[in-house]
Amino acid sequence: MGRRPGSRVTIRAIADEAGVSVATVSRVINGRDAVAPATQEMVRQAERRLGGVAVPGTPEAAVLPVFVSCPYKLTDYFGTIVTSVIETLGLHGRQAVVQAGGSAPGSRSSLLELPRRPGFAGAVLVLPPSPTEDLRTLHAQHYPLVVIDPRAELPEDVASVSAAHAAGARRLTGHLTGLGHRRIGFLGGPGDWLASNNRLVGYASALAEIGVLPDHELIRNVTEPTADEGSRAALSLLAHPQPPTAIVAFNDKTAAGTLRAARSLGLRVPEDLSVTGFDDSELSDSVTPTLTTARQPLEEMGRMAVSLLMRLVAGHAVDTLHVELATPLVVRESTGPVPHPA
Repeated sequence: MGRRPGSRVTIRAIADEAGVSVATVSRVINGRDAVAPATQEMVRQAERRLGGVAVPGTPEAAVLPVFVSCPYKLTDYFGTIVTSVIETLGLHGRQAVVQAGGSAPGSRSSLLELPRRPGFAGAVLVLPPSPTEDLRTLHAQHYPLVVIDPRAELPEDVASVSAAHAAGARRLTGHLTGLGHRRIGFLGGPGDWLASNNRLVGYASALAEIGVLPDHELIRNVTEPTADEGSRAALSLLAHPQPPTAIVAFNDKTAAGTLRAARSLGLRVPEDLSVTGFDDSELSDSVTPTLTTARQPLEEMGRMAVSLLMRLVAGHAVDTLHVELATPLVVRESTGPVPHPA
């Protein structure tokens, strides 16, 4: 049975019929922003084909804000990501409602309540500590969400954006093997973090390329990726009877801690010990010596997450749900040739 002339149709139905986004249909109907005449005509033709009228002011036409959760202090790393998310949402005409640090939802109940909280188009979750099952539950309820830098392996149909952790660690370790190093220590992050495990894979892969098996006695993990934790872990590595000639640290902070540990033992960097970080944060260029590191594209991670979310909110199919962004090598002063025995 055909639709009665003048009856209401949803803006989403018109968007699907015209092959444009819900936001575009909303702009045409409300006449708020400039839309190309050809696109306007596509929308009006779709409206006529469906035989109904989309009414401005309906919930579909509303441009709702996006919930942004980051359960960590907005320091250099997380602050850069969240700022990028907020700025990119602004380019899409969206506001962000940010909860960070202790105020961000970390408990199971608060995360699962998101679909019942009115007034949000969807959510961007930065390194959420919640169980993977909770994210799967949210997705099953058709709640639009994107995870930035997931802590654990995600289901294939949950959208995420992260850095290419394995490739970055492989590149760093390969840089060290190219300098002649063979006894290379690995200072990983928390053992249950996906980033730490992926970087360990990259480290092992680079060693395998030159026929070296990873020595488990040269691998340590920190409970928190801080300079103090990095210093303690590095001292443990360097206390080995055959200490490493180079250390691949989890991030720039743990690398800075490794530099501190080396100084306390009278070791020169890079003459006696080479050290690499990860992130290319401001710290990497301010310590002495400056750090060789892998650059995490933090701002682009935020931009890409918003792009994915806007497509999900508009009801568009998203073929690539798990996006990894390149982590290029940045060579500075903290790495050098393997030291020759006296």
